[in-house]
Amino acid sequence: MYRMVNIQEKIKENRDVYSIIFRDDIKVKPGQFAMIWIPGVDEFPMSFSYIGNAKGFTFKVIGEGTKALSSLEVGERLFYRGPYGKFYTEKGEKALFIAGGTGVASLAPFIEDSNFKEKIVVIGAKTKDDLFFIDRLKNKSSVFTIFTEDGSLGIKGLATDSLKLYNFDSVYACGPEKMIRVIVDQVGNKEMQASLERYMKCGIGLCDSCAINGFRVCADGPVFNKDDLILMKDLGRNYRTPSGKISSY
Repeated sequence: MYRMVNIQEKIKENRDVYSIIFRDDIKVKPGQFAMIWIPGVDEFPMSFSYIGNAKGFTFKVIGEGTKALSSLEVGERLFYRGPYGKFYTEKGEKALFIAGGTGVASLAPFIEDSNFKEKIVVIGAKTKDDLFFIDRLKNKSSVFTIFTEDGSLGIKGLATDSLKLYNFDSVYACGPEKMIRVIVDQVGNKEMQASLERYMKCGIGLCDSCAINGFRVCADGPVFNKDDLILMKDLGRNYRTPSGKISSY
């Protein structure tokens, strides 16, 4: 069943990224997602970027569905079903959070709500113009670092470079699959959890469109632990198109 809410706030985070904020008393865990329905346009998955009294979704405009979502204004209705999926859980005392691109939207509620003794937050983007949630997360971090590929802000390089800079017990990641693949290959014996994003039709484990090496991202994830991620040979290498065809990154 779809939930209908009224948009209370619309925020333009940067040139392509928006946040839609609304009130809903439903309980949501950090890392869970919903299926958003835009009547007459599309239905698509999106992680919650706010999970308190005010709920919200944060997204980059990349297609017809997100373009239609970005056109909604304060007071208009939003339809969604959920929350669905597994969520982040706390492991260890020193946590390294690695967010690539819009992956910071999924990690933000967990960074805010978790009780680690030390929170090392790393945000990576191609350029400074792609960054967002900086002010929101700085005060929630023990260490806060920005990486940009062009060096326009922070350290020039990739967010995964942080694996060699800091000591940590566990790493939490969300971002491009290639980034997550690097972390899986380099994290060693440390704890790890990562949220994956794949093309999704049903969101409840029926259609298999989000499958990766026997795992369904919607039902078995979207947050997976290291033991499962290691078994995903296609992670960061191959993906499924909307038709179900397997293609290479």
